[in-house]
Formats: sequence, structure tokens, C-alpha cells
Amino acid sequence: MNGIGAPAFHFTAIISEWRRVSKSKQHDPQLSGNIVHAAESAQTFAFSRPPWALSTEQLVQEATVDATRGLSIAEVIIRRHRYGTNQLRAVSKRQLLAILVDQFKSLVILLLLFASALALAFSDVAEGIAILAVVIINATIGFSIEWRATRSMEALRRMARVETVVLRDGRLQKISAEDLVPGDIVKREAGDIVSADIRLLKAAKLQANESALTGEAAPVAKELSAIAEEAPLTDRSNMLYCGTVVTRGTGAGIVVATGRATELGRIAELVATAEPEETPLEKRLESLAARLVKVVLVIALLIAISGIVSGRDLFLSIEIAIALGVAAIPEGLPIVATIALARGMWRMAKRNAVIARLSAVETLGTTSVIVTDKTGTLTENRMTVTELCVANEFLALEDFYTDPSGECSPQETAVKALLRVGVLCNNAALREEASTDTQAVGDPTEVALLLAAARCGVRQAECQRAAPELREIPFEPETKLMATLHADKDRVFYAVKGAPEAILEHCSKQSSSTGDTELRDADRDALLQQAQALGERGLRTLALASKIESDELQEPYRDLTLLGFVGLEDPARPGVAEAIERCRHAGIRVVMVTGDHAATAREIARDTGILDASVTPDLCINGTDLTQLLRDNKVESLSTAQVFSRATPEQKLRLIGHFQNMGDIVAMTGDGVNDAPALRKADIGIAMGIRGTAVAKEAAAMVLQDDEFGTIVDAVAQGRAIYENIRKFVVYLLSCNISEILIVTLATLAGAPLPLLPLQILFLNLVTDVFPALALGVGKGSSILMQQAPRPAHEPLVTRQHWGEILAYGLLISMVVLVAMATAIKLLGFDTQLAVTVSFGTLALAQLWHVFNMRSVPSRFFMNEVSSNPWIWLALALCLVLTVAAVKVESFSSVLSLQDPGPAGWLLIVVMSLVPLLAGGPLRVLMRRMLKNTDA
Repeated sequence: MNGIGAPAFHFTAIISEWRRVSKSKQHDPQLSGNIVHAAESAQTFAFSRPPWALSTEQLVQEATVDATRGLSIAEVIIRRHRYGTNQLRAVSKRQLLAILVDQFKSLVILLLLFASALALAFSDVAEGIAILAVVIINATIGFSIEWRATRSMEALRRMARVETVVLRDGRLQKISAEDLVPGDIVKREAGDIVSADIRLLKAAKLQANESALTGEAAPVAKELSAIAEEAPLTDRSNMLYCGTVVTRGTGAGIVVATGRATELGRIAELVATAEPEETPLEKRLESLAARLVKVVLVIALLIAISGIVSGRDLFLSIEIAIALGVAAIPEGLPIVATIALARGMWRMAKRNAVIARLSAVETLGTTSVIVTDKTGTLTENRMTVTELCVANEFLALEDFYTDPSGECSPQETAVKALLRVGVLCNNAALREEASTDTQAVGDPTEVALLLAAARCGVRQAECQRAAPELREIPFEPETKLMATLHADKDRVFYAVKGAPEAILEHCSKQSSSTGDTELRDADRDALLQQAQALGERGLRTLALASKIESDELQEPYRDLTLLGFVGLEDPARPGVAEAIERCRHAGIRVVMVTGDHAATAREIARDTGILDASVTPDLCINGTDLTQLLRDNKVESLSTAQVFSRATPEQKLRLIGHFQNMGDIVAMTGDGVNDAPALRKADIGIAMGIRGTAVAKEAAAMVLQDDEFGTIVDAVAQGRAIYENIRKFVVYLLSCNISEILIVTLATLAGAPLPLLPLQILFLNLVTDVFPALALGVGKGSSILMQQAPRPAHEPLVTRQHWGEILAYGLLISMVVLVAMATAIKLLGFDTQLAVTVSFGTLALAQLWHVFNMRSVPSRFFMNEVSSNPWIWLALALCLVLTVAAVKVESFSSVLSLQDPGPAGWLLIVVMSLVPLLAGGPLRVLMRRMLKNTDA
């Protein structure tokens, strides 16, 4: 009867519900359009209190569901229309066309396009096409490098695309996770991915790995009792959260939130709304471009107007204006900047740092704060036994790595007895002769116990053969205890482990080298302080105890004998302390922000050098205090703290915003889902490539392929070198362009022939400017960069000192060129075309030699980072060949309106072009002294 009647009822209910919805749409036209919006904004019940604060009876009642049968099909349809599908927010993909359009948003590119259009409008086709070619080349390079096939929201959504077991109409069935609705009864077991936020109704030895969401490495044991409303996410042990993984046991519960209303969905919202900051280099180049716009418009307009007013030919006046416009725009700047950044990206890739966005290369060089997660970033994300407390003595585990065949001292015997209990009271499995956790299966804490025992000669297989397990009393969150019973000849051996306070409550004796001694209350207090001492050092502490009974029917937790305590840690990654020390020398502040406990966070911070051993606890702030400090904008406290514990994703996001508001350039490292919003918000997000989740990698601007924190420091050094190189070639390009502006302007004001034609200027800008500048851009940089503090965040790419040098160099080069042209006309009797060739040649060679003026101060004339750069010499050789070809090869010379000046002309060109090189060094020293005196 049920088999026939049930489908009929389902069909009737479905038809009825669809009719009701259809009528609602007809009477309320907004309903249809608002269904999706409602689904996105209300994918959870309006409980009277948070679900973790409700008892299971209250939860079932408020969710209006029968816990023994689940929801009916009709109710599922109603709730799906009310709450929507169990999906995270979708974001639009960045299309190829959008990336292409972005390549033309630079002001410099817009200026070049305008100059090209102006040249074409006056029938100067060759010049117009040449400028347009520059734009196309730059766009092609930028487009090919910046295309990213990464989608942070796609990665988040893939986490939910799994199947789940649900109870509906009294039957268990497997459905897509997207079809879950609030109120569904869901069953989960070890290995399952949790697909929605679930309040537990049943749990049997249930544990979940929530490290990707909370940052805690150890699996979390689950229980059913209600928890305080204000409990942070990490303490809500009666909840299973979307995106986490069940590692042990089984459980069942009610879906209380789906889609965007889940904790994972909230992170998805933060990732989608945390807009990435524009990088410092982008800001500086845009600022520089804005200045160039003003220079171009004002100078070109004034010269054109003055020419027309003075009666000069209209076309000639416009031609001069175009020449000035072309001279004022460093056509090579976008190309050289793009290639220099790309070169840096490739260098970093060889060092296991994969860059997703070109400008992120430079951003690392300006970083003043690195905000780092703890688990998996500073630590190895695995539990390891490091310390023991046996017979009131604290012992290092490594001191007991023994040969099992060797003789044992009384202390070693006690340690092995302790570890034997840890092996027997254990559900993990360790392969024979295994020495790493990659060869083990099970709970990380239990795996750590097996590895520690194996290293001390206590083998799992031998222990199990000697004492076969009879039964297990599973771990219960309420008791915080676990026991296993084993056959021991004609008796039963009870192996017990648990929280120190819980074990001590049930112990009547303590094991020692001289035998078992009775425990008094004072002894228990002293032992508890020993356990707390391990916890204060950042160790997770377990107590181990045992007893022998005549049978397995005895109370397992009565009259136990304490064997000792085990301290476990998630150890710091090798090389992290050295990397953080390098950061300190480079003036970079390293801040740890983690969801873990304060004691653990503080200990790892001390191990890695983030905190000095003598630092006060005031420099460590927990999540509760952090919220208040952020709300009150307590700048001093936030600026001095080095460690933030029990922090939520929202707090990480706000903390990064605080640092950015204080003027810092922030790099954020992380590997978990909980890090994704902060990775996106930071000036540069850095994800771990091996242990990192797909969400973290998709949200980051840089991925470390080797998960080494030291790789970040190498990337910082590379970023600083790139910025120094960019500044050098910007100074070089601008000083060359300023010299061209002054040459044309001064000649025009003097009524002399135009020394340079627009197409000649464009040739110089693309040949004698670009190749040396490109060689500067790919240099290795100075060796002392990582001994200097980061540049101020507000410092412009070209400072007042650099502008002074640019103007001085430009004036020096322009005067040399004008003198050379005048000499050619007055002394050598050259006509205008030959004189223009002399000015062209002098300027070309002077700009080539000028690259050596870009050496650092102080440095030697012949031995410096510029002269030792092989790319510089290659660029000079290439440019010399092209310059000579422009004059000697007829096809080139006819287009550029040049003529071979003969030996006398070439001698004049070479001699005059060397003047800026010889005078450049003294001139820069003089300019810096003048600026220093002015500032004083």
C-alpha cells in the first residue's frame, strides 16, 4: 500500500505546489523576479537563537521537521523556492575581451593613440602607423602575460559539487549537494565532505578536519549539547560546516544554512566583495602619465599658437606640435615596464614563486608588512610528539630514540610503557618501518603517537600481537576520554588516554621508577600544573594511564595509574626563522594572524622569531579583543602586536584594511579557505602551492610552489631590484625625452631650423631609448637592497631629486646637440638636411652613452651594476648598428630624411656625444648637493 500510495501523494503534492507558485506569480509579478534574490539573501532559518545554542529538541521543533522521517518531497519543493539551491555566489568570468581592453586604459597608451590619429589626420601616414605599431606591440605583450585562467569563486563552488546522503520521506537517498535545503536530515561519515552547515543530532566518535576554515590543524571532536550563543566558530563543536571534511566516525544532523548563508558562503561573499587594491607601481605609473599629459598639452599648444601668431606656416606649426608631443611621450615606457616585470616574473618562477599578475612582482618590493597564517604556512600542518612528562620529569622525546634490542634504563622503561599505551589506545594505522606521517592513516594526533613510539622502538604490530584488542570505548567529548581493552595473558589490560584534567580525576596512583605511588589531591594539583606548563609552551597535551583487571566488565575509568603526559606540536617549517630574520633586516614587519589558540600561536611565533623570547604577552591579541580594538581604532595596540590568535576571516580582512589605511603595503600569506578574502584584499596575496587549497591559490596573486616562507623573502629581494631597475629606466627615458623637448623648443624659440623631425624622434625613442632602458630593466640590482627599509608607501616613482636629475641631464644633452648642429652649419658649412643628420646622430649616441649615468651612487665609473650588465653591452651594439643603418642604408635614410654627413660630420657626432657621459657624474653630484642645501 505504501509502495503505491506514496508516489501518488508525491505527484499530487508536486502538482499542487507548482500551481500555488504559479498563482503567486500571477498575483505578484515581483515574486518571479525576486525568487533568486530571496534565495541568495535567506538561505537559513530564522531560529530564535543560533542553532548551536539550541537543544536538539528545540532545533527539530523550530526547523519543523520529523527527525525520524526527514522532509517530504512537497516540503522540499516549497523550501527550495523559499531558500534557493545550495550554491555559492557566482561571479562573472574575466573575459578575453575585457583583458584586451584593459591594455588600452593607460594614459600613456591613450596619448600615443592620440598622436597616431593626429599624424594620420595630417597625412603623415608613416609616422601614424609607426606610433600605432608601438601601441599594438605593448598591448600584445601585456595581454599574453596577464591572461589568467583562475577563478576563486569557481574553486569555492567546486567544493560544494559533491553528493550527500539525505533522509526524505523516511528513506535514505543520495542526492546532489546543490539540492539540499534548510531542514534536511543529512548523514555523514568518515571521508565525506560536508556540503552545508549542519547542527548535529547524532554523533558516534565523530571528528572533522576544519583546518581549511578555522586554521586549526587538529581534527575537532563533535558533541551534541548546546553551546553558548557567543561561542566563536572554532568552539562550536556541535556543528559541521560546509567545506570541511569528516575524518572519523558517523553523524547525522539538520541542515541549518545553505549556499551563501553558510560560513563558507560568507567567505565566498568576502572574496567576491574584497576588491583587490591597485598596486603601487600602477599608481605611480598612472601618476607619471598624468604629469606627462599636462606637459604634452601645455607645451605643444603654446608652441603651436606662438608659431601661428608669428606667421609661421600652419602645417609647420602643427608638425612642430606633433614633434613635441611625440618627444614628450616616452613610447618605450609601457613596453619596457611590461617586459621588465615579465622578466622578474620568470625569474621568480625559477625560484618556485609563480606570479599571476605582472604588477605583483613589484608590489613585493614595497611590502612593509607580511601578514601570515600559522597552520601550513609557518608550520608543517602535522602533529609531532616533542616532549614527555614522566614521573614528574620533563623529557625530550628525541633522547629516547632507542634500539629495541638494547637494554633499557628504568626511565626508558617508563617512557616505553607510556608510549605502549599510546599505541594500543589508538585507531590509526602505521605501515611497518614507516618513519613519516605520509605512510600512516588516521587521526593526526594518533599518527603522531605511533610515529613517536616507533622511533623509540615500540612497534604497533608487536604491541597488538602481544595484547590483542578485546573492545574499544570510543572517545566522548563529554568525558574527554578513550579506552581500549586488551588481552594480557589471563587478565585484561586497560589502555586509556584523554585530557589531563579528565585522566587525573580518575587516577588513584602514579607510575614512577620505584613503583606505583598513591595520588593525593596536592599531587593532582601539581600534575595538572605540569600539564598546563606543556600547554603554555604551545603544545597540545594528552595524558596516558592504564590498569590491569581480571576481566573486561570493570569500570574502565576507575582506579587508573597515571603513566605521564605527552606534548604534541605542529612544528615550525624549516627555514622559516631564517626567512623572518631576513625580513627584519629588510625592515619588514611579520605579523601572525591565526585561528588557533593563543598559547600555540605565541610559541610558534617565538620559535620562528616573530616574537622575541623576552617579549610580553601584551603583543599577542586574541580575536575577542581584536574586534574591540578594530572598532575603537586602537592604532598603537594594533601597530605593536605581532600575533593575533582566534581570528576570524572577517577580522583578517579588517586587519589588512587597517594596515593599508596606516599606509603600509601588505602581503598576506595563507593556505586555507579562511584565508581567501584576505589574500584577495591584500596588496599581494601569497598562497601555498603544495598544502594550499584551490580557493587560496585562485584568490592569490602569487603561489609558492615549494611552500617555503624563504621564497617570499627571495621574491621581496627580486621585487626591490625590479623597482630599482624600473626607476632607473624611467629616469633614463624621461631625461632622453626631456632633451628632445628642449631641443625642439629652444630651436623653435630661436627661429632656427627644426633639429629633429617627428619620425626621427620616434625612431630614437624606439631604438636608442628602448633597448638600453630594457637592458636596465633586466639587471640584477644592487646587493644591499635587502639591508634597507622599504620605501615609503607614498613615495612617487620619480622623486623631486630624480626630477632634478632628469632636467639637468635633459638640458645637458640638448645643449650638446644644439651646439653640434650650430657647429655643423657655421664651421662645416652643412645644409639643413646634413645639419639635422648631425643633430640626430649626436642625440642618438649621447643617449646611448647616457645609460652609464644610471649607475648607483656611490659606485666606480668603470665597475658598477650597469657596466657589469651584459645586456647593456648587447643593447649598445644593436643600437649603434641601427643608428648607422638609419643614416647609411638608403631605404631607411630616405624615410627618416637623413643624409651621410661624411668623416667630419661623424667625428663631430662622436666627440660631442661623449660630453654628457663625462659630465654626467659630476652633474648628478652637484644636483644632489643643491637639493640637499635647499631642503636644509
